Amino acid sequence: MTVEAVMFALLREEVCGSQTDVGPIFADDAQLSELLPSLYRLSKSHDVAHLVGDCLSSLGLLGQDEWSAKFKKQQMLAVYRYETINYELAEICKCLEREKIAFLPLKGSVIRAYYPQPWMRTSCDIDILVREENLNRATEALTNALGYTFKDRGSHDISLFSPSGVHLELHFDLIEAIRYPMAVSILSEVWHYAEPIEGKKYHCALPDELFYFYHILHMAKHFENGGCGVRPFLDLWILNHRLDFERSKRSALLEKGALLTFSEAVCKLSEVWFSDGKGDEMTDQLSRFVLDGGVYGTIENSVKVNQKKKGGRIRYVFSRLFVPYSILKERYPILRKHRILLPICQVRRWIDMLKGGRLGRSVEELKISGKISQTKEQSTAELLSKIGL
Repeated sequence: MTVEAVMFALLREEVCGSQTDVGPIFADDAQLSELLPSLYRLSKSHDVAHLVGDCLSSLGLLGQDEWSAKFKKQQMLAVYRYETINYELAEICKCLEREKIAFLPLKGSVIRAYYPQPWMRTSCDIDILVREENLNRATEALTNALGYTFKDRGSHDISLFSPSGVHLELHFDLIEAIRYPMAVSILSEVWHYAEPIEGKKYHCALPDELFYFYHILHMAKHFENGGCGVRPFLDLWILNHRLDFERSKRSALLEKGALLTFSEAVCKLSEVWFSDGKGDEMTDQLSRFVLDGGVYGTIENSVKVNQKKKGGRIRYVFSRLFVPYSILKERYPILRKHRILLPICQVRRWIDMLKGGRLGRSVEELKISGKISQTKEQSTAELLSKIGL
């Protein structure tokens, strides 16, 4: 049994409630000592070491050695992260409700309620959506009432940090339109579908099909960046097994957003990993792509995907050097009124990359682009075709 298979067996028992016989894998201390380091590294790279460690602990398989201590530390950190983020989330919700600003918690803060225990679904930040016209008022309220400080503004959110160091991504748009134009019409109607939760006037929630659509869309976005890790697949299993839903509504929305094929592919892999789903060539390829990438994917995966989407190496390199107006105007809003400044903003972008320490990654991407073989390029093209990207 591979280390990947062991990790999934433990995750199934910990989160999905499957009874997994892992006794033979840890038949003696020698086997356990040999497996723990690689099991820790793999699960840590996908931010599920706390789940694997908790399962090992419940099975009585953690001792006093170095790697057992690492697993135990991840368990404690997960609980600490949950308690810290959950406290800040509660304070944010009270603040925005008090200020009469409609808001939508997103991602982990919603999904964790369906895990066996909420601390099991870790997050590195808090994601909340507000209407763009309320963004400044929300920012001022959080700054004045809770001491949040402004970090920077992106094309669809702003970054704020609490006095305790919790990162808040305050979204005013759910996705950059340029990336997924077919999803724009759906996401632009998000506030039409959002409704206040019971007992609240401004704390809102999305209907199941729209929340599910956003989860799939977010996974697709991460695939562009080289992978999304194991955790979104575990979330997907939770959304498919722990919630009441109408499949036809989900499918209709995904088809309208051109994400139905991708959804079917990632759902199939989720079932292979966390239930008794049968794998095939596609799930094998997809599994390797995800497992090799870790939580944030690899630069090589990102280059392979984007090189294919751009139509070849030369076009990819050109796109990395010269960002189109449709994207650059989001970074430099002055372009919306003065498009003639486009060349100046291109240069400004290069300077910002240099100052922000992002130049190194871009150079690495261009180096990797020149080294990717035709075989790897073709393999990636085949995978993207199979999964609908």
